[in-house]
Amino acid sequence: MFTTLAMLLSLTGAAALTPAASNNQVDVALVLAVDMSGSMDIEEARVQRMGYVEALRHAEFINAVTAGLNGRIAMSYFEWAGSVNETSLVEWQLIDDAEDAAAFADRIAARPVYTRRGTSISNAIAFASKLIATIPYDATRRVIDVSGDGPNNLGPPVDPARDAAVASGTVINGLAIIIRPSGSAGSLDRYYADCVIGGPGSFVLPVRRSEDFAVAIRQKLVMEVSHRQPVEQVVPVQVGPATDCLIGEKLRPRLLDRVYPELDR
Repeated sequence: MFTTLAMLLSLTGAAALTPAASNNQVDVALVLAVDMSGSMDIEEARVQRMGYVEALRHAEFINAVTAGLNGRIAMSYFEWAGSVNETSLVEWQLIDDAEDAAAFADRIAARPVYTRRGTSISNAIAFASKLIATIPYDATRRVIDVSGDGPNNLGPPVDPARDAAVASGTVINGLAIIIRPSGSAGSLDRYYADCVIGGPGSFVLPVRRSEDFAVAIRQKLVMEVSHRQPVEQVVPVQVGPATDCLIGEKLRPRLLDRVYPELDR
């Protein structure tokens, strides 16, 4: 009897000395920065939007969230083109179950779908970095998830923006949309690998068909939440960049003459 009581008291004391996990702690702070530039037609934009909505509602994504150390993540979402569309911003939301994920997906789905001209990945990264800096949660990892269908051609150069975000401890991953390439020279997924993504374990996934959007986005979100990286379809980062990170700026006059002749340069 005495031994049993001593064991119970010991266990009770140990539990009392163990701090409970804070509700402020999350496994990852994830910003979704989604390209809605004019080189993507409205139908492609809708397909992309629904790809995110479906991925957030999928059981595979929910399972990845709940399997984490804290079993919760924080997410934010916005759309961008030549500049960030701040009206598209979905503020930080804590997600720890299917109901939270569905509510976040509903907030995205409720926004009107429209595209804007230009492509400024640098502005998207800078805006996402500001969101990361103001997150009201204690995140184990911080990730910016950038989708895009062309190289940077407006705003500051992309690689300094990438380098600043990575230096702050943020990982940048990419989704390279190659359904209708927007006039850049070379491979867009290679451009993303060399000029956009960065940080430990960073990766880029290519999407070459509209019907692959939902699966690719879900795969990417699961990888980011669970912090794992399959070898297939992932473009590894090269030791030394072979891509000209200013290729979009160099092609910009020709691109704008063709797509946006009314835009002053």
